[in-house]
Amino acid sequence: MRYPNGKKYVASKEEKVDKPHRSLLSAANRGMSLEEDINLSNEYYRDAGIALITKRPTPINIVKVDYSKGARITDAYFEKQSTTDYNGVYKGKYLDFEAKNTKSETSFPLSNISEHQIIHLKNVLKHGGIAFFIICFQIKNEVYLLDASFVIEFYEKGGRKSIPYSVFKEKGVLIKQDYTPRLHYIDAVNELYFR
Repeated sequence: MRYPNGKKYVASKEEKVDKPHRSLLSAANRGMSLEEDINLSNEYYRDAGIALITKRPTPINIVKVDYSKGARITDAYFEKQSTTDYNGVYKGKYLDFEAKNTKSETSFPLSNISEHQIIHLKNVLKHGGIAFFIICFQIKNEVYLLDASFVIEFYEKGGRKSIPYSVFKEKGVLIKQDYTPRLHYIDAVNELYFR
């Protein structure tokens, strides 16, 4: 491309980098967009015919609606506690998982998990489903898939108030981050459950 004066355009070093790809993988964006990244990955998996995974909506009870402005909800409350974030089917198996972020570099705080989520995931495992957590260590810019049984064990054992980062390195699977899909978490599911 040439400018009107005839000089040729030369891209700077910053412009030569694939900006959308680079920004997708930045530490700041990773933590803020874990849910969005999973949702976009789920769309990719669905469209490619690989898996059918959906975000579970939080059940709400609508109390009041203002119809003067096009049916705007003005008062509502959560009907009951939600279980986990995502569920679906892959290779004929039921998948159920929760996605969480942590800003800690050394551990994942168990306070981020509710007791009803532990009960739900225990039931999924009891009935032969696949249950896991996707945990994003924001500062490290790393996302791990960890089987729910490890999280349940730490949660029920007591004592520790967190799961050490070393457990994710040893027992979990590091999820590859890319452009499409953003999170290759089905590859991690294959590695952990379908070897």
